[in-house]
Amino acid sequence: MVVSMERWKGKIAIVTGASTGIGASIAEKLVEEGLQVVGLARRSELIEQLSSKLQNKEGKLHSIKADISKEEDILKAFKWVSDNLGPVHILINNAGIIQQCNLCDGETEKWKKVLDVNVLGLCVSTREAVKVMKANNIDGHIIHINSIAGHSVLNIPGMNVYPASKHAVAALTETLRQELNHLGLKIKITSVSPGAVSTAMAENNDLVMSKDLMEMVNKMPKLASEDIADSVLYALSTPPHVQVHELIIKPVGEKE
Repeated sequence: MVVSMERWKGKIAIVTGASTGIGASIAEKLVEEGLQVVGLARRSELIEQLSSKLQNKEGKLHSIKADISKEEDILKAFKWVSDNLGPVHILINNAGIIQQCNLCDGETEKWKKVLDVNVLGLCVSTREAVKVMKANNIDGHIIHINSIAGHSVLNIPGMNVYPASKHAVAALTETLRQELNHLGLKIKITSVSPGAVSTAMAENNDLVMSKDLMEMVNKMPKLASEDIADSVLYALSTPPHVQVHELIIKPVGEKE
């Protein structure tokens, strides 16, 4: 199997949650590969700063301020991309949040935030991307940034609905694959499930970790955000007939 990003050069990719961490690393590597990348995030000024650093690269990074928990923001972002750049070929559903509380007496609003971003925001973004790809006869690629928490419930306090939200992403990946097959579309769908990543919790400015959880997280072996970006490029680089359905990536020494 020959892996190559050549067929994506000059094409348009949307990356949600692109302001920091994994999303920023993915956006940067796609720009280096010559793509027109649109980064979506609430803190769009951070994407603009990254864009300035990438000015001499083959591709270009565009910034759009968007809250992935708000459908209207997603719809406006996709319209701007279509009107100003053209049809999207790649969607990276990276945006995700954790809210520390529990199920026994947790706050409903925190649960809703997690589900609105991790599940519904991902679904809305995916729907809009498929619409564009189908209308323009594009054999595109959609990648969900999942988690090992989407495959097993980790013994970490305060996770509440987060593992359920990531299990939903795993189910949505397979459901979409079946739907695309039924429709006769050649759009590829991939779930990338990292273990602990050094920036994954720190990049979420809505999360305030307890002292005990902070100590637990600090002791874990971790991946770098660039490792996840490399895995995304690998999935994108496969030939059109190759479907990488799931990539589980763990740091050496991870216990879960």
